[in-house]
Amino acid sequence: MTTKRRNSRQLLATAVLVALAAPGMAFAQTAKEAELEARVAQLEAQIQTLLQAQQQQQDSISQTQARLDEVQVAQPAASPLQSKPILANPDAVFSYGGFIKFDAMVTDTSDGAIAEGSAGRMFYVPSTIPVAANGAEADADPYTDFHAAFSRFWFAADHTTEGGDKFRAFIEADMYGGGTSNLGNEVNTNTHGLTLRHAYVSWNNWLAGQTWSNFQDVAALPEAVDFVGVTEGTTFVRQAQIRYTSGPFSIALENPQTTVGNVATGARNNAGGSDSLPDVSARYVMKGDWGHFSAAGLLRQLKSGDESETGAAVSLSGKFNIGANDDIRWMASYGSGIGRYLGFGIGPDSVVDANGDLHAQDGGGGFVAWRHAFSDKLRSNLMYSVAEFDNDRDLFGWGSIIDGNGVVQSFGVTERSQSFHANLIYSPFPKLDIGAEIGWGQRELEDNRKGDLKRIQTTVKYTF
Repeated sequence: MTTKRRNSRQLLATAVLVALAAPGMAFAQTAKEAELEARVAQLEAQIQTLLQAQQQQQDSISQTQARLDEVQVAQPAASPLQSKPILANPDAVFSYGGFIKFDAMVTDTSDGAIAEGSAGRMFYVPSTIPVAANGAEADADPYTDFHAAFSRFWFAADHTTEGGDKFRAFIEADMYGGGTSNLGNEVNTNTHGLTLRHAYVSWNNWLAGQTWSNFQDVAALPEAVDFVGVTEGTTFVRQAQIRYTSGPFSIALENPQTTVGNVATGARNNAGGSDSLPDVSARYVMKGDWGHFSAAGLLRQLKSGDESETGAAVSLSGKFNIGANDDIRWMASYGSGIGRYLGFGIGPDSVVDANGDLHAQDGGGGFVAWRHAFSDKLRSNLMYSVAEFDNDRDLFGWGSIIDGNGVVQSFGVTERSQSFHANLIYSPFPKLDIGAEIGWGQRELEDNRKGDLKRIQTTVKYTF
């Protein structure tokens, strides 16, 4: 036993002796020292056992670490999964946005309900207003629809080269594509498919891809709770095109598509498979603090099979600011072959006569809307919209639609449609809109039959 250990034992024995000492106890000093020596020896043995176990554990850890070091030396260093930036163009500026829009509406139509699942159940589409056959009664109770199909998302990438060339790629989609499977209905999942709204690339003054038609003035559209509101009176087309813009002037070659209708039956088909020339549109816009004014022209080749016809139309539109809290927005369009560009195709581009010859259909429409801001958070819009088509009965022959009893058969084609809308929109926060709108619409056929629509619609919209 070393001197150091003996001294430690003596100190430990002394400490134990002091701790165990009690007043009044009498015992021999030598006996107590012997007992303490025995206890100290026992404690030392226990400590030695613990130190040996700790050393064995440390040796095991060291051996494991040595094996791990051998494995790392044997294997080459792992290469990174991505050696370069994931972005194909790291100099591009990316942006995204969109909104969530919830719509709830109650609809009452005079001549039966609009077919469930059709566009007219989701927003105001005048061509879907039911009109009963002569002498028929088709009353329907009011019906309710909820949906969020017009929620949308967009993504853009902008890049400017060292030489000053500006590029932009833009894509946008909403959920208006309808159900994509047997589960995509109101029974369970209410699934809607993606709808491609915009997909284009622009380079300085040039644009190629799908976006609003150059014939349409989007900036003149009023703020509606409905998807469009002034549907029948506005030009409304998104399609693929090549466009050149220079200051206030723009010209575009756009996707052609001819719709062909029948004056007597109202039946229509899309004969675009035989279109051979693009639609040509041109626009001029003037802007200022007072608002803006736009003039647009359209030239088309209408074609069905071997038959072809020329169509041309003009559209004037704008927005006039009246003080700080009011503005007037308006549009007026007219032409031959304007059909599918106006009111979601409420009228056809062309019609066929009894001999199968093709004729461009004349028609026009427009709207006017007044917007008033009561405050930064509360505003209101009043809107009137109308469209009318010149259905030439002589093209089909009046006598050919009289039956054997001398009764004139129905003309099923739309002659006129009009609507009123009034709304109130409240924005408690800058990006949150809560709105309510009342609307009345009417569709009138060539034989003077009419069908009415009354609708109350509410919305909650959050823009991000």
